[in-house]
Amino acid sequence: MERQSSLREYFESLVVTVILALFGTTFIVQAFKIPTPSMEDNLLVGDHLLVNKFMFGKSDSWIGKVLPFRDIRRGDIIVFRYPEDLSKHYVKRAIGIPGDRIRILNQRLYLNGNLLQEPYIFHKAPDHNNLPVRDTFPLLKEQMTRFADYQQNKDIFDSYVYFREYTQGDEIVVPPNCYFAMGDNRDNSADSRYWGFVPRKNIVGRALIIYWSYVTDPNEHLHDSFFDRIQQFADVIINFIKKTRWNRTFKLVV
Repeated sequence: MERQSSLREYFESLVVTVILALFGTTFIVQAFKIPTPSMEDNLLVGDHLLVNKFMFGKSDSWIGKVLPFRDIRRGDIIVFRYPEDLSKHYVKRAIGIPGDRIRILNQRLYLNGNLLQEPYIFHKAPDHNNLPVRDTFPLLKEQMTRFADYQQNKDIFDSYVYFREYTQGDEIVVPPNCYFAMGDNRDNSADSRYWGFVPRKNIVGRALIIYWSYVTDPNEHLHDSFFDRIQQFADVIINFIKKTRWNRTFKLVV
């Protein structure tokens, strides 16, 4: 009888632990891994983040009086479901909030008519060419006459068509309940310039802290077969001490 009682207590403790863990990952924090260099040098491939999922809740709800909810601000590093494939999560910096006017000219970003000072960005392209969409955005109708081959310039055409209805003069205007997000590695980031705005409902939370960082191949996310996963797991077991970036452990994300 005593043994059955002990087993029941262990079982109940396990159930409570699982429930708390599920509650925590669903409503409070969630772990994500940086798979690409689009946020370098602030976030590196192999950084493992904890994301605050409740920060952007509704402050006018009853729970908002207890928890520190707030609106998404310009400069927040956000995690969101990629609008073109909701199974994927992206990490970018919120640059424009609803109603903002945005223009990029020669790699300089103008927000509501003023040049935005961005100490967090990096330009790493060796050519320094002023490429359409990447360095000059949005593209205007008269600029599109330069591009005759759709297949060769697909990203340029798609960006122009998507933003055409949001363009006023030489700026785009962020629509309600949407955000304009960009990577800090401006020359190597697939972001809102190419695929459009981030709907508010897609935003999971704000990146909070790097709890672990491990030297990782930038192309690792492209290798996701069963055997690739086994190799990656073995690499961590063998090289955990050597390849862990200890100086990034518990570093706050800003």
